[in-house]
Amino acid sequence: MRKLNDYKGYLIDLDGTIYLGEDRIEAGTRFVQRLQDKQIPHLFVTNNTTKTPAQVQARLQEKFGITTSEATVYTATLATLEYMDDMAKGKTAYVIGESGLKSAIYGSYQRDTENPAYVVVGLDNDLTYEKLTLATLAIAKGAMFIGTNPDLNIPTERGLLPGAGSINKLLEVATRVKPIFIGKPNAIIMNKAVERIGIARRDLLMVGDNYLTDIRAGIDNDIDTLLVTTGFTKPEEVPDLPIAPTYVVATLDDWDL
Repeated sequence: MRKLNDYKGYLIDLDGTIYLGEDRIEAGTRFVQRLQDKQIPHLFVTNNTTKTPAQVQARLQEKFGITTSEATVYTATLATLEYMDDMAKGKTAYVIGESGLKSAIYGSYQRDTENPAYVVVGLDNDLTYEKLTLATLAIAKGAMFIGTNPDLNIPTERGLLPGAGSINKLLEVATRVKPIFIGKPNAIIMNKAVERIGIARRDLLMVGDNYLTDIRAGIDNDIDTLLVTTGFTKPEEVPDLPIAPTYVVATLDDWDL
């Protein structure tokens, strides 16, 4: 059994782990501070596509009192853009999503509502039937259907709200085409996150609150996991999880670095 404190780097979820919607999780803030004090490499790996890394960095500072560099933030948006570049299907796209996703994709790809090479679908708080219609028709014409992340719900101070995965599921039913998901728990974002932090998988720990995304991201990609029950997955669910996380804590204050 390895020592709890011998991990060389941490991959960390944000929403539900470091904060909960608009509310600070004090233990999460302290956890990041402890990592910084010990100069332990870490990367915030988030399925959130509504904000750019710079916006995430600013929000961490202004809202939650966490000072970090933009380089420590790796979003599903960045992973999506890198995947599209790797696929090289063409330089046109239609995007359903917020400004963070649209600015990143449309910064490199031309917007095309008729016959795009890619349809990229993330969380969109201003979702309309027309947006869904354009995406459905484009996918039917052969556009590559990419979902930024499979989260069916997002934890907020109001409760569990519909996530990007819910929008993708609607389009999957409408088109009978399964999306290629980029975000956690999928290998695409995890492979790129491991590459970015530059530490071997065996020396990393994936930290998160959502068993279906964060913890499965570690389990499915050969990375040890730490489930913190401050967000999506509740303590009473832990005994019935199909594959147990490597570690489970009620609060990140309970984790020794």
